[in-house]
Amino acid sequence: MPDDELTELSFGHAILGEWVLDKDIVYINHGSYGAAPRRVLAAQQRWRDALESDPARFVRDELPDALDATRHALAEYLGADPKNLAYVDNATTGINAVVGSLDFEPGDEIVTTSQAYSAVRNTLAYHCKRRGAQLIEVPLRVPPPDADAVVDAVRAALSDRTRLAVLDHVTSDSALVFPLEQLAHLCRERGIPLAVDGAHAAGMLALDLEQLGVDWYAGNAHKWLCAPKGAAFFWARTDRQADIHPPVISRGFGQGFIAEFDWQGTRDYSAWLSLPEALEFRAGLGDVQVRAYCHDLADRAAVMLAEAWQTEVGVPPDMMGFMATIRLPGNAPASPAAIAAIRRSLLHQHGVEAHFVALEGAVWARLSAHVYNEMADYARLGEVLPTVLADQPWLESR
Repeated sequence: MPDDELTELSFGHAILGEWVLDKDIVYINHGSYGAAPRRVLAAQQRWRDALESDPARFVRDELPDALDATRHALAEYLGADPKNLAYVDNATTGINAVVGSLDFEPGDEIVTTSQAYSAVRNTLAYHCKRRGAQLIEVPLRVPPPDADAVVDAVRAALSDRTRLAVLDHVTSDSALVFPLEQLAHLCRERGIPLAVDGAHAAGMLALDLEQLGVDWYAGNAHKWLCAPKGAAFFWARTDRQADIHPPVISRGFGQGFIAEFDWQGTRDYSAWLSLPEALEFRAGLGDVQVRAYCHDLADRAAVMLAEAWQTEVGVPPDMMGFMATIRLPGNAPASPAAIAAIRRSLLHQHGVEAHFVALEGAVWARLSAHVYNEMADYARLGEVLPTVLADQPWLESR
């Protein structure tokens, strides 16, 4: 559909047909894996066809220029210098590149928070164990009083032994938008390098990577930018590139930041090459309009559910993006088995795809709001969830 026609569509269910999402499912879990629109998937298939028509010629003669053109388009959207922007498979890969490349000694500390994504926390724990460093997790309650409380908590954890801080821009489980500019300023004042897990930020927040004041930034395009799975980026400040290498060392080793990350062996490049189509789709919707709609929808849906369930919203107003957490009513055990049981029942018995997390010893719903969602989706969750939770014998048997 042409961009000018897209702008005439109302958000909500009126635009749902732009995706291949199952129309029989209420999908309020965009934040977990994203969802690529039909036109983006079609562009990806065209790139795959181009590759497979003559793989050797395509990789040798067409791929380098195509990747550079895509990099320039993405860099413009992210406020980045293309020379500082590399491709990775996902944000976790970028964080692995940083932590795996730096030198740590026994007694050194890496600081993160209790809200770090589990895969990133595993990465940090692995490298700390191998090198005798210590992982410091800043405890953050949910909900925090405000954004300043996060800055104060991180400040208190930094020490003369801190060699690296790894912080989120938007936390995965608790859906908190961190005050990244303040955190970056704090780390610069202390002379501590900062790597940012920006898995959820691109498309949700207005980014200007060159001005953030961080050292490294890893983000996904497959979530809120609606690119295909596997489209992610890794930004490194110019003076922080020389010692950083991808997790897979390949033929680009020693040829510079971009060369090393662009080629890590034969793989499917179509997700990255489809990024301009995803950016055009997003431009057709209107970047400002998307941010206003999704933020407002997440806020209103969270308040509605918290009032209906007589619980609380886990995200303060000054820390909300396109997601929110709401504590579930009752006392469902905050265990992986119980959470999986709730999710399965909602999907298979009620046709609702939602995400649930364990925070503060309780189970919380983490809702996502994208342009194809509307308030009726969250009303449906509010309506059927008490039925699921009331079936305690069923819940306890899992």
